[in-house]
Amino acid sequence: MAKENTKNELKKFMKDRKHLVWYVKNPENLDVESIVEHTLNYGDWADVQKLIKIIGIKKMAEVFRKQTNQSRTNYDNKMKNYFTLYFNRYA
Repeated sequence: MAKENTKNELKKFMKDRKHLVWYVKNPENLDVESIVEHTLNYGDWADVQKLIKIIGIKKMAEVFRKQTNQSRTNYDNKMKNYFTLYFNRYA
């Protein structure tokens, strides 16, 4: 039940924030990895905090670290540095 609720909340989150993925036809169908990446790169602080409330800071940090440990990432260097420090401290 909790997993389904989280999925519904993520769909609503993206439906309300189509500007984060302006080039995607159905943003509510994105996976959690894409949602985290786009929110951290293009969202504001309120978007980040709302996503943390939905999926939890540990899950968000886990997704971020997995993505940033790859040889190629889509994160802006400043965002990557900031959120590395942020998740190291708070997650």
